[in-house]
Amino acid sequence: MAYEFPPLTPGDAATVAARVAAVLEDAWQRLADYQAAVLAAIGDNPRSRMVADRIAQFQAAIVDFRQRVDAEARAFVARQLPYLYEQGARAAAERVGGHFSWTLIHTEALQSLASDSYADFLRRSEEEQRMAAQFYRAVRDAARREVPLLAAGHTTALQAAKALADRLAAEHQLAYVIYRDGARMPVRAWAEAATLAKSALAYNAGTLNRAREAGVQFMEVFDGSDCGWTSHQDTDKPNGTIRSVEEAAAWPISHPRCRRAFGPRPDYVREV
Repeated sequence: MAYEFPPLTPGDAATVAARVAAVLEDAWQRLADYQAAVLAAIGDNPRSRMVADRIAQFQAAIVDFRQRVDAEARAFVARQLPYLYEQGARAAAERVGGHFSWTLIHTEALQSLASDSYADFLRRSEEEQRMAAQFYRAVRDAARREVPLLAAGHTTALQAAKALADRLAAEHQLAYVIYRDGARMPVRAWAEAATLAKSALAYNAGTLNRAREAGVQFMEVFDGSDCGWTSHQDTDKPNGTIRSVEEAAAWPISHPRCRRAFGPRPDYVREV
């Protein structure tokens, strides 16, 4: 039985990322559990009504996973992103003087960020849903084509059913997600990485837009000492350097779990 999580409460980025990851991992584990139940039913008696019932439960679990992703993505972009954007903007306002209010530049920026973030969550979940759907189709096809022919050779029906279940398990593992580029990643890992990346983008967008609104042209970069500007491996190490607002907006983070942040430098004038 899936655990019922309370509504998402905006706050610390790592805490929210862990919560989103837990919700999606819980839904994915439910899929894996129902897959195991389907395989066990096939191994015991592939012609039984139990197999059909387990397949139906697995199909319902696919729908549940899709709904969980959608619900968490909507809650994240509606609650956490505005909170972090405002936190970043208020931090910038303290540095440049003045205050923060949701002017047009900020509402438009947040709407764009929310739309992109929501779409990205759905894209990332497509591989999981594709894998689950492949298993569902494979079991249905096996029920129509292979089950009627079990034990047609020199094995008993039970041996043949067990072999079929083992083959389906080997061909459709749900322990991790296999992406089209061959990368393998558990659901929890991609959910945490995606949520942390969007959180950092929201906070930095608030900082940069409030600085730009105040006429600030340069930002000081706060980053890991070994983190590169455009990627973790980039030899351009930005920590402690001064970059233009435009440069900072082009590279607000350099990798999914990036801790990059910016501080307005209204006092800085670049030498010609």
